Amino acid sequence: MTPEEIVDGQLAAYNARDLDAFLGYYVEDVPVHAFPSGEVLADRSGPAFRERYRALFDASPDLHAELVSRVTHGRIVIDQERVSGFQGDEVRPAVALYEVGETRIERVWFAV
Repeated sequence: MTPEEIVDGQLAAYNARDLDAFLGYYVEDVPVHAFPSGEVLADRSGPAFRERYRALFDASPDLHAELVSRVTHGRIVIDQERVSGFQGDEVRPAVALYEVGETRIERVWFAV
């Protein structure tokens, strides 16, 4: 799969709130960083990644991320998204930068 196909797969699994499928697109213990600082977000990285998304999917039955725009440069995929249904009626913009390996997402940065 191409980096874009891998990122598309995780987005579809996110929108389906299918935790196992979603996690299958990431390496185990994926590091998640703040952008632009690069700080590791301990509450979202590694073992916390699964629990964070389990809680999010459980609390947000209408969760949906709409892809607004994408830039791909080799193994790097940058998505701008509009996320709705986040713990209620809230709509928020999101930017995620994915570093994609051969078969999975190896590192993530979220604009904060």
